[in-house]
Amino acid sequence: MNDRVFPIRPYDKPAGGLGSLHGTAKALQENGPFPALSTLTKLNQPQGIDCPGCAYPDTPGGKTVDFCEQGAWAVAHEATKRRAAPEFFAANTLTSLRQREEWELEGFGRLTAPMRYDAATDTYREIAWEEAFKLAGEGLRALEHPNRAVFYASGRSSNEAAFPYQLFARAFGTNNMPDSSNYCHESSGDALRLSLGVGKATITREDFEHAEAIFVFGQNPATNHPRMLGDLREAKLRGCKIVVFNTMQERGLQEFADPQSMSETLTGRGTSLADAYYQVRIGGDFAALMGMAKAVLAADALDRPFIAEHTDGFEQFVANVAAHDWPALEEASGLTRAQMEEAGAIYAGSNASIATWCMGLTQHEFAIETLQTLVNVMLLRGNVGRPGAGLMPVRGHSNVQGDRTVGVTNRPKKEWLDGLRAVFGFEPPSAHGLDAINTIRGLLNGEVHAFTSLGGNFAVAGPDSPRVLDALSRTQLTVHIATKLNRTHLYPGRVGLLLPCLGRTELDQQAGGQQFVSVEDTASVVHASTGRNMPASETLRSEPFIVTELARHALPDSKIDWQAMGRDYDTTRNHIERVASHAQAVEGFGDYNRKIRERLGFRLPNSAGLRIWHTASGKARFTAHALPADTIMSRARAAFGPDVLCLATVRAHRQYNTTVYRDPRGEVDRYRGVNGTRKVLFIGSATLARLGLQDGDIVTVRAAAPDGIARELNGYRLVERPLPDGDAIGYFPELTPLISPDLVARGSNTPAFKEVPILLVKELQSCNEFRK
Repeated sequence: MNDRVFPIRPYDKPAGGLGSLHGTAKALQENGPFPALSTLTKLNQPQGIDCPGCAYPDTPGGKTVDFCEQGAWAVAHEATKRRAAPEFFAANTLTSLRQREEWELEGFGRLTAPMRYDAATDTYREIAWEEAFKLAGEGLRALEHPNRAVFYASGRSSNEAAFPYQLFARAFGTNNMPDSSNYCHESSGDALRLSLGVGKATITREDFEHAEAIFVFGQNPATNHPRMLGDLREAKLRGCKIVVFNTMQERGLQEFADPQSMSETLTGRGTSLADAYYQVRIGGDFAALMGMAKAVLAADALDRPFIAEHTDGFEQFVANVAAHDWPALEEASGLTRAQMEEAGAIYAGSNASIATWCMGLTQHEFAIETLQTLVNVMLLRGNVGRPGAGLMPVRGHSNVQGDRTVGVTNRPKKEWLDGLRAVFGFEPPSAHGLDAINTIRGLLNGEVHAFTSLGGNFAVAGPDSPRVLDALSRTQLTVHIATKLNRTHLYPGRVGLLLPCLGRTELDQQAGGQQFVSVEDTASVVHASTGRNMPASETLRSEPFIVTELARHALPDSKIDWQAMGRDYDTTRNHIERVASHAQAVEGFGDYNRKIRERLGFRLPNSAGLRIWHTASGKARFTAHALPADTIMSRARAAFGPDVLCLATVRAHRQYNTTVYRDPRGEVDRYRGVNGTRKVLFIGSATLARLGLQDGDIVTVRAAAPDGIARELNGYRLVERPLPDGDAIGYFPELTPLISPDLVARGSNTPAFKEVPILLVKELQSCNEFRK
């Protein structure tokens, strides 16, 4: 699209307001208002439909309108009238479809029939469901070893689909179960388990009503989970302090106009949110948190009774903080001593503080250490396990946390495996399986021969996507369960199956009657979701049905009654309850089928929220981590020179994970003022001057990768924004081809999507005449 028509300039209005209302109207206009409009009234309502857009908790007690613009886009795209039917695939080769952009693939509409790849015509061709299940079963049984297969799960699938899926993998004989958590909050779970004994949020949404200070790290709620802005607004209006640590200035954290507030919407004047906004360097939160701790310790603003009764490692942590001087913390964080002391003073003056974060903390080499340092800061003042205080990793996929709870992981706990053995009578594998990064490595080196996916866009969501896509096409078997077409589907194995499923909003009628599913949100609340729309095609099948039929055909001698789980989800929930209760593998699932039918569902207990610490010491743990000198960036600059920049990938407003929504008027990222193109790189004035570049220049972006593999992307426009020197920000997933699988977080193996070393090479053309 032409830059003369689609300028790029800063957005100067509040987030939300009329912009959100217009965006919602666009979603409905482009995809058709029905049945999406009627669905929105049931979205996030008690016994309604859980929004597939994010995992942010529902309003306590319910709310008449409890959906956001992003949820409207997700629902409208699921309820679209467009269809990617067999006739579409017969007319379009996969080679031709690979030339399409992400939003075009999304825009082709809903899949309607099971398909098999035909190499002779390079197209997907319709086949019968029974034939698809038979081919998948034969392909899996033909593998020389179960560990040649991988079972990937997206976080949008329900508990009723995820549980039989993980059971299928383990009955097949493998723990190769990568999931979307591997790409996002794996670091959060690991850090919280090590420090507190539980890997989930310690608070509920109600705690926002009682907090005196809320600290927001590494996230952009206006785009990724907009309903959180309503909570921040309400907190601010009652006097709560809001402190933001984020590399980029995000409009939604500066000012928000509630679309449900007539005065704010009509006047265009929102509520100012951030009392303090600290633009840390990419990855600088570790040092900033150390500086906060240093300030709190110096002020002796400690909850000493809590520290004495509930923690260990305090003295070692104090010594570690003392060993770091202010100049080192300033250099590493990008903040001044005064800023870190100011943040520490706000924290010290609050009697109830919440810390909430997203990918900005989890996708770095030292993510676990950073998050444990955040826990340390919260422990200093006893801000775990009391009203209005605690920690919340804000998760993305609507049931990514629930999938983990019901067993989708490559690292299953012994207690969970014991439960499977006791309930189903087989010996599950105990060795840890492949996570997402090791699956990528297994695909690249040829060790993975079969790839089954319960939703998701695995190759595009992860590092090194062009090479991973090519590797998928060389496997023996690919099986994708999906509602819509995406790029990963375009690289099938020798036997490639594309199996269409019902969406979250659609009626699920099985032999056991009309079904509903259950999901778990970020605050560990499990609630029901009942689809009501007519399915996009009468040929569609539900995820639980497809999963259990795949298992039945792959494991013909299994004694597990797969059909019962695929046809009556109460059966599945009874199994979850029995497995979870065995040796208390997971607490809180007792009487599952009764509790899930209650109006608001039920909350799984959080031990840390009750000040019960399931750690090695039986206490919450202070951890002492020194600021690292040997980092991804230091190694890259040593190898490639001082001009290496640190790239962080982010999502745009008109996007959900790898799903990019088309806006016919060219809007790409409203709150960052980007229109017409996603090929932009945000960069600061100091970096531009140092590299001899200007706003509007067109550059080639080259990876400064540790593995020596050449990776580059052409035609990126530089957009000047206030950013720390040496940092750059651009859009996911377009920039994932630059990321080496060797760039990961220590311990969690999460890809370091926000710590990618790059070099810029100016191209001949430029957009200087169109500067903002």
